[in-house]
Amino acid sequence: MPRDPRYDVLFEPVEIGPVTAKNRFFQVPHCNGMGYRYPSSMAEMRRIKAEGGWGVVNTEEMEISHNSELSPIPEARLWDDADIPILAKMVDGVHSHGALAGAELAHLGGGASNMYSREIPMGPSARPTDLLDPVNVRAMDKSDIRDFRKMHVDAALRCKRAGFDIVYLYCGHDMTTFAHFLSKGRNDRSDEYGGPLENRVRLLRESLTDIKDAVGDRCAIAIRFGLTLVPGPNGDQCDSENHDVVRMLADIPDLWDVQVGDWPFDSSTSRFEKQGHQDSHLSFVKKVTNKPVVGVGRYTSPDAMVSLIKGGHIDLIGAARPSIADPFLPKKVKEGRIEDIRECIGCNMCVTGDFRAVPLRCTQNPTMGEEWRKGWHPEQIKAKTSDETVLIVGGGPSGLEAARALGARGYEVTLAEAQSDTGGRVNVESKLPGLNEWGRVTDYRQYQISQMVNVNVYCESDLTAEQVMEFEADHVVLATGSDWCSSGIGRHNHTAIARDEGASVLTPDEISAGALPQGPVVVFDDDHYYIGGLMAEKLRLAGVEVTYVTPAPDVSNWTHNTMEQGRIQARLIDLGVTIVPLQNLAHIGLEQVTLSCMYTGRETTLPATSVVMATMRKPRETLYNDLLAAGADKACKSLTRIGDCLAPSTIAAAIYSGHRYARELNEPKIEGVPFRRELPALATD
Repeated sequence: MPRDPRYDVLFEPVEIGPVTAKNRFFQVPHCNGMGYRYPSSMAEMRRIKAEGGWGVVNTEEMEISHNSELSPIPEARLWDDADIPILAKMVDGVHSHGALAGAELAHLGGGASNMYSREIPMGPSARPTDLLDPVNVRAMDKSDIRDFRKMHVDAALRCKRAGFDIVYLYCGHDMTTFAHFLSKGRNDRSDEYGGPLENRVRLLRESLTDIKDAVGDRCAIAIRFGLTLVPGPNGDQCDSENHDVVRMLADIPDLWDVQVGDWPFDSSTSRFEKQGHQDSHLSFVKKVTNKPVVGVGRYTSPDAMVSLIKGGHIDLIGAARPSIADPFLPKKVKEGRIEDIRECIGCNMCVTGDFRAVPLRCTQNPTMGEEWRKGWHPEQIKAKTSDETVLIVGGGPSGLEAARALGARGYEVTLAEAQSDTGGRVNVESKLPGLNEWGRVTDYRQYQISQMVNVNVYCESDLTAEQVMEFEADHVVLATGSDWCSSGIGRHNHTAIARDEGASVLTPDEISAGALPQGPVVVFDDDHYYIGGLMAEKLRLAGVEVTYVTPAPDVSNWTHNTMEQGRIQARLIDLGVTIVPLQNLAHIGLEQVTLSCMYTGRETTLPATSVVMATMRKPRETLYNDLLAAGADKACKSLTRIGDCLAPSTIAAAIYSGHRYARELNEPKIEGVPFRRELPALATD
């Protein structure tokens, strides 16, 4: 299908200093949990994006020295020449598809504790590091500043030798040495690098000029600049000093990559910020500089992208999360396949990979992080190897993804769903406060399946074991999901929580379905992801008196990894939810509950006429057990459980499970480790 001419502007080339981007699609630097530890995985992930049509593909933040390293998080490294071959592999892959390769040089100062190198971190002034380590930053003297400038020049020269086209200085997210020098709160120097803004911007100006002199003949010089938000009469606004910095440096860099606020705000989840939430803050930059400007906003709509370009707000459409959810987004726009875009849902599952120091994963894109180690391509899948048929029972995220991927392989697939529509838990959770965009998980898969003549979907089909057997499919796949338990068994309680006869105990399933208990209600969260907090929010919005109780130190504790924990807790506080952390639920009575201190075991009571248990999900195993009893595992070629009915977890895990099943059906079984590994080489001495 030809491209809609409305989108032609997105495919115009853009000059960036001495290099030219082939289009306006710009994958900004983003972390990925691979870095120096899994370099082949990192390089292939970036190459795939270039294949998908991104005009510029950048590294993540790249440590330029052993005196600023973020162990155990595996970022990119360019400490010395030994790191060049790894990065050159990425560059070669990006160049093979006509894209530009960019490198983000990072010195994190107080943003890193140097737990591997054991070097003392340095910054503009003496401070504790930002991380909760017993480590302090030492104030840089003039020789440190000279060394700092030289290490950036040395790193830029190594980037040039590796073949990079764009070299970044990272001055964003309030977590780099450049940003700390600019900060009035972090820089209390009295020399020419402190005090007035003209002095605080000096090091950034000098370093930009240094690397431009060193590599600017062939490499474009970019700055990733973070705008700081401060309270204003009409809400948060950019600090006026941000405008002054841009004016001072306006045309020194060849490119401005502008982000707003700290990382949690810049990469806000869709629960708290919609697409384009940064637009109003960064629009001034284009008015100040003659150089190209990149902005991000989790854009997945080409119409929104065109509006930004034609409105003169930015020149290049920056993307991290949308490029993860769909590495082929630009190519789909170019080929007129807008409906095939796999849109980011803004859940920040991708970010958790970085925080947990494991390869990137994505709810929408199950191939992310598996491009090298499993050879999975986001748009290509091996054709079927037989004419066998597959019956999938359950149309939630796992069943839908299995049906979509099996259909793409060419198998004859029947999907039976007990409810009136497919989607399963996604349909339920996307109706909870703030999670509307999560419905894209279902929308994408429903549309793809609707285009496949070899996949048939039957809703309101609650199959029994006998009916499954009568279908005579070669392969039966159960994706029947899970239910929240009311027993209280969870991470801190390995047996059921004691309760009085007649005590009112509900589950998140019941609250999501519309149950509205009279207060006071206790929400007990021993799950620690988003559901407990959402139950408290939903009930409070309905006017119920709610107390949130958890054995963890704060609300929805695991969401620290999605960078939304603070906003979740602030929202509950603003709504008037009472929060009781570090307490276990010991007993449920008719009018009150008994809590037990996690440290002392000391018991207290709270009034409660109902308790909502957000503790664990239990797989729906009835059909599986009935089929085993009927001998289905012997009557068909395979009987398999996938997703939550095998092991309840995240939506991302359910989709991965369904996708993996589809990839591996009728493929030779791999003995041992089922993916390629990168092993460290022993030193020669």
